[in-house]
Amino acid sequence: MYEDLSVERFMSGLRKRNPNEPEFHQAVHEVAQSVIPFILDNPRYQDAAIIQRMTEPNRTLMFRVVWEDDNGNIRVNRGYRVQFNNAIGPYKGGLRFHPSVNLSILKFLGFEQTFKNSLTTLPMGAAKGGADFNPKGKSDREVMRFCQSFMTALYRHIGPNVDVPAGDIGVGAREISYLFGQYKRLTNEFSGVLTGKALEFGGSLIRTEATGYGNAYFMEEMLKQRGDSMIGKTCVISGSGNVAIYCAEKILQLGGKVVTLSDSSGYIHDPDGMDTEKLDWVKDLKVKRRGRISEYAEKFGCDYFAGKRPWDVPCDLAFPCATQNELDGDDAKVLASNGCIGVSEGANMPTTLEGIDVLQKNRMLYGPGKAANAGGVAVSGLEMTQNSIRMAWTAEELERRLHNIMVGIHAQCAQHGAEDDDYIDYVKGANIAGFIKVADAMLAYGVV
Repeated sequence: MYEDLSVERFMSGLRKRNPNEPEFHQAVHEVAQSVIPFILDNPRYQDAAIIQRMTEPNRTLMFRVVWEDDNGNIRVNRGYRVQFNNAIGPYKGGLRFHPSVNLSILKFLGFEQTFKNSLTTLPMGAAKGGADFNPKGKSDREVMRFCQSFMTALYRHIGPNVDVPAGDIGVGAREISYLFGQYKRLTNEFSGVLTGKALEFGGSLIRTEATGYGNAYFMEEMLKQRGDSMIGKTCVISGSGNVAIYCAEKILQLGGKVVTLSDSSGYIHDPDGMDTEKLDWVKDLKVKRRGRISEYAEKFGCDYFAGKRPWDVPCDLAFPCATQNELDGDDAKVLASNGCIGVSEGANMPTTLEGIDVLQKNRMLYGPGKAANAGGVAVSGLEMTQNSIRMAWTAEELERRLHNIMVGIHAQCAQHGAEDDDYIDYVKGANIAGFIKVADAMLAYGVV
C-alpha cells in the first residue's frame, strides 16, 4: 500500500492534512529524514502505516477558558490538550501558558514528546497542552481563577492512568498547585494526576533541577564517547529559567566554565565565569524577583548585549536552553568557526533544520532535545511512580536514577546513530531508538 513511501511524498501529504502548522511540519520532517529510510529497511512498519499513524494525534481537544480579572472584566482564552500517543503508557507532557501557544506548537511538542518519553524507557505516552494565556503581569488571584476555569474544562480527559500533565513555559509550581486543587475539588479524589507538584502534596525532589541536570549529563556522555570530559570547557548557555540555571549548576559541578545566560531582552557575558554564589543570585533574580538578566551585568560588572543571543561568544560547548528555533544556520556557522565542538539542547527544538545541518556537516557533537532534555520528563515519570507507591525517594536516590536514565538514553542514541567514520548522528539515533519501542507496541495492538 505504501510502496512509494519517501520523505518528500510523506511530507507533502502531511502538509496538506495539516496546513499552516510550520512548527509541526519542522518537527516531523526532522524525524522523517532518519526514520523513513529505517522503515523502508523494515517493511513491517511500512505495511502497518506506522509513521502515518504516529504523526496523527489520537485526540485533539480545544476548549474555551472563561475567567474574571481583578477589575471584574470577563476574559476569554483558548485552551488545548493534544493527546498524541499512548502506546507505551498514559499520555504524559507539559502544559504551556503563553501568548504564542497554538495548535502547531502543541502538535510539534506532543510529537517530540512521543520519542523523548520512549527514550527514557519509562512507561509514558505523549501529550502536550496549554493556553494562549500570559501569566506575566497577572495577580495570584487572576492566575488562580484562570487555572480553575482551565481545569474545569480539562479534568474529564485526564487522570493518573489516562493523561498526566506537567508544567512547561508559564506553568510553574504556583499554576500546578491551583490546577491540582481544582482537579481534587471536582473529582473528590487525591491522585497523581499532575507532576511538578509541591513536596507537601506528592511532588518529587529535584524535579526543578532535572531538565538542566540531564542536559549537562548528556553532554558529558557525548564527550566521554570521544574520550573527553567537561573539565575546563568554556560553555555558553541561552536562557535563565530553571533549565538554564540548573544546566549551569551541573556544568560547574562537572568542571566546566559558564560564561553566558540570557533572556528575551539580551544576554550577559561574564568572561571570568560564574560560580555558585553568582548562580544563587540569578536564582533569586529570576525565580523570586522575576527580574531581567541585565541586572546581572550591573551587579557583577560584566557586559550585557541587548537584543542579541550568545552564540557569537567563543566557546567549547553550547547549550540552547531558552525556546524553539533560537539557533539558526548562521548561528551554527559562527559556533563552528569559533571552535565550538558540541551543542546539547535544553529547550525543545531550539535549533532550526538549517542549524542542525551545519552542526552535523562540521562533525560537531549534537544532542537533540528529545534526548538531551529528557531529564525533566524522566523525573516526572519518577514522580508518578512515587505517587503510585505512596512514598518519596531522597534527592540522592533520584539524581542517581536520573543520571542512569541519561546514560541509558545516550547509549540508545549511540547504538542506532553510529556511522562508519566513528561519528555518531545523535538525531538519527534518538529518532530510531524512540521510534522502535512505540512502533513495536503499536504493531502488537493490531489496527487500532
